[in-house]
Amino acid sequence: MTEGPKAPTRPGSVDGSLAGLAFAALGVVFGDIGTSPLYTLQTVLNVTGGHPSREAILGAMSLIFWTLIIITSVKYVTLAMRIDNDGEGGILALMSLLGVKRSKRPLIVLVGLFGAALIYGDGAITPAISVLSALEGLEIVSPGMQSYILPLTVLVLILLFAFQYQGTARIGKLFGPIMLIWFVTLGVLGLRGIVQHLSVLVALNPVYGARYLLAGGGTAFAVLGAVFLCVTGAEALYADMGHFGRWPIRVAWSGLVLPSLVLNYAGQAAIVLSGESVESNIFYRLCPTAFLVPMVILATIATIIASQAIITGTFSMTRQAMQLGWLPRLRIMQTSAKGYGQIYVPAVNWLLMAATLALALGFKTSDSLAAAYGIAVSATMLMTAFLLFVAMREIWKWSLWLSLLVAGVFAIIDAGFFSANMLKVEAGGWVPLVLGGSVYGTMLIWRTGYAALQKARRKTGLPIDQILKEMNAGHVTRVSGTAVFLTPSDLDVPSVLAWHVMKTRALHETVFILNVVTELVPYISAEGRVTVQEIAPRVWRARARYGFMERPDVPSLVQSAKDNGFPCDPSDVVYYVGHETIVAGEDHKGLPRLVEAIFGFMYRNAAPISDYFRMPRTQVVEIGAEFPL
Repeated sequence: MTEGPKAPTRPGSVDGSLAGLAFAALGVVFGDIGTSPLYTLQTVLNVTGGHPSREAILGAMSLIFWTLIIITSVKYVTLAMRIDNDGEGGILALMSLLGVKRSKRPLIVLVGLFGAALIYGDGAITPAISVLSALEGLEIVSPGMQSYILPLTVLVLILLFAFQYQGTARIGKLFGPIMLIWFVTLGVLGLRGIVQHLSVLVALNPVYGARYLLAGGGTAFAVLGAVFLCVTGAEALYADMGHFGRWPIRVAWSGLVLPSLVLNYAGQAAIVLSGESVESNIFYRLCPTAFLVPMVILATIATIIASQAIITGTFSMTRQAMQLGWLPRLRIMQTSAKGYGQIYVPAVNWLLMAATLALALGFKTSDSLAAAYGIAVSATMLMTAFLLFVAMREIWKWSLWLSLLVAGVFAIIDAGFFSANMLKVEAGGWVPLVLGGSVYGTMLIWRTGYAALQKARRKTGLPIDQILKEMNAGHVTRVSGTAVFLTPSDLDVPSVLAWHVMKTRALHETVFILNVVTELVPYISAEGRVTVQEIAPRVWRARARYGFMERPDVPSLVQSAKDNGFPCDPSDVVYYVGHETIVAGEDHKGLPRLVEAIFGFMYRNAAPISDYFRMPRTQVVEIGAEFPL
């Protein structure tokens, strides 16, 4: 065994004290959930009717408060964050831990993947609804500015996506301070509203929420779908655990974010109890008139930060899915040498921008978008509850009854929110479902097609004995230099090498047959990175292991091999890769034609393998072959 390149301690993580990490988390983790007061209570009261009763206001406030406590504080911050895949959180990390790493269970894998795919659906809505709701404050500043809200929203969104290629490293240091100001402002404005009607605090009693649900009939059930908007960013808390750790997120949530959110929601409810109109954005009614313009600016900046977190989170999730073999290779640009999480995926960026702009232009207002928002995330949360049940049984070793009780409570609540959100399907909720379903379908087709391609590759491989026979007979000339043959399988001799030897009758003096494998853990230690075995004179088979949060670097592996005594010259290396062309099988026994066509299109348009493995293009030789699927 040889030692590979030194593995980073925690790529993408942030170093520092608990307080420093908690402060940094404010600008990354809590953007989505932190900007939800801009539209949540407004949406809830719109569902209750134009003139909500005292019971409806207090009931809605009670439901929002206890949803924040049960879903975010208990389910995610307290319980889910106790389960990690070598430090990483999120539904994909949880899926790989429970569904593949511990044992092969296709159902858990499919559940986890579907939950992850749905995040793309609501991820397209988040920037649109956040920026729209922030700029709608201009209508309160001056009613005549209403016609400028949508154009300004489109402009802000275009600029947001257009500057993604630069990454967030340069402005990342500003995120924490700005979000600190934002949350403190939320709390202060909330207190200003509460003092106008102190009786709003009785809504913290869960009886008010339960009584409203039981007595409100169909309207109360529909209200649940709007209440759910207050926790749409809860999944991000879990997914970002690998960047900051569980305790900094817990400290920031309990010490600042949760109190600020509760105060602001209570303040909004209080001014409505006092007789404030609900016809325009209630959030801005909390703000003194003299500070409205600065507040709109601050809210817009906060929503840009929230959108930035969603977009970069989508990039990270895409990379995880690629590494795990569920999406084709896409071009990834590292935007910062210091932060592994600072990446830019052009294809995802532009597709997400197109979807976000279409949603903003199609729905036009945050109220209309709220009618489509939440259905995909509520489905993801329901699936997370199922995975938590498996974790309670297998990782924590809880009894069946205790696991059923705890996970069952979460599942019932999540199912209630999901059912209420299903009422939104006709009003636009189908949009995130279609987007998420498309991503899920893409994942399944890619996985199915790639498995068929691997099977076809194995049929073309040759046993080492046949190559040795050619070499011993003197039919293969050894030339100077080092050749690295990349193979996606564990064949003795990959088809690329076999074709090269049989056609050219020549082989480099030093040969590495390299198989790069992505393991179902986030990171691989340097000691366990590479294993090497000599299978013929001066021909080695190497197996390099990477975690799904790491990016393979083949030239670095070659340099590491030289440093560990192997006879190779990194400056004189030729990398051989296969360039397969997917064609339809003539026997009609392979993949369905539609699946084969879609997979073939994705395979042809995948990013060059030289980019994915960081190989210099001037040292890469591609050898083509056709594979009928």
